[in-house]
Amino acid sequence: MTKMTKYSMYTKMIWNALLRRRSRMLIALLAVAIGATVVSGLVTIYYDVPRQMGREFRSYGANLLLTPAGDQQVMMQNLVANATALLPSDKLIGIAPYLYDRIKLNEQPFLVAGTSFQAVKKVSPYWQIRGEWPADQSEDIVIGAEVAERLEIEPGQQVTLAVAGSEAEKKVKVAGILRTGGSEENFIFLDLTLLQQMLKKEGVISIAQVSITANETELNTLTQQIGEKVPGMEPRLVKQVTQSEQTVLGKLQALVYLVTIVVLLLTLICVATTMMAVVTERRKEIGLKKALGAENRSIIFEFLGEGLALGALGGLLGTVLGFFFAQAVSVNVFGRMISFQPLIALLALVVSIAVTGLACLVPVKIATEVEPAIVLRGE
Repeated sequence: MTKMTKYSMYTKMIWNALLRRRSRMLIALLAVAIGATVVSGLVTIYYDVPRQMGREFRSYGANLLLTPAGDQQVMMQNLVANATALLPSDKLIGIAPYLYDRIKLNEQPFLVAGTSFQAVKKVSPYWQIRGEWPADQSEDIVIGAEVAERLEIEPGQQVTLAVAGSEAEKKVKVAGILRTGGSEENFIFLDLTLLQQMLKKEGVISIAQVSITANETELNTLTQQIGEKVPGMEPRLVKQVTQSEQTVLGKLQALVYLVTIVVLLLTLICVATTMMAVVTERRKEIGLKKALGAENRSIIFEFLGEGLALGALGGLLGTVLGFFFAQAVSVNVFGRMISFQPLIALLALVVSIAVTGLACLVPVKIATEVEPAIVLRGE
């Protein structure tokens, strides 16, 4: 008998054994499929959660600051471009430069910040503007809610700006009023180029806020690279944001681990129970095979083959369903689609087969201990 014929007969024997006990095997198949669905879905989510959560955390503002080195109060704006070249473009959300000083608004002194409003939209999406955002290179300004309340200013009004120590005044329109719940409400914001011209500080900034999708380890590496390769600049992490992000991600990933382990254990118990019931039903068949000369090895291969076939079928079904499960979670929780990960699908399939194989060990041991003489006597 050729090897091909042996494999063909073995395969037919396995399928016939599964089909003869449809109801029990269907329960085991569903258990494996559900387990594989949860494992595949959760591992996909586990893989994608840092990226998704990283983008969600970016709505809370910058996680990296580019500041002047040493005791310097300002730095050249072109240093930001040099630092940007070292940041991965696919993870960079935005960079917002700022120049801080003092200015008079309607003859009252206030803190002022020059920036790029389009960049601020990306770096600080939590800013709430009543009115409208000024366009870049526009002379319209945004004032904080505290400033607006103090001077009783509304969006659309004309106000006067003047640099301290200068008699020159500039009429500008208040495009919007900013509310953040933070210190920004005490500032006046205008276009960076306009403020640089008014202060005669062209090409100079005080700080740059960077929003980038990266974990704490990656951020530490980036800060080290920037510090070494961009003289005159000192990068700093916004530790409150980065540490909170790592804490939340760590807890979510631990939860995924826990749920995955519990589901795998339940799947293992369900398959083991089903296979033990199958062995009990087939004691006479096993006894007859042994009486006719079947070796324990043949019995082991038969029951392991049935279990592994269940694992492969359930794993394939669960892998497909797991992707749709992960997709639904990602869309409903994060509002973003995820991509299919072939390695995760393969992992879920291998884990399903391994779990069913492990679940068959005890039933197989029981099957090999069947005594033909005792079983055939009906005892």
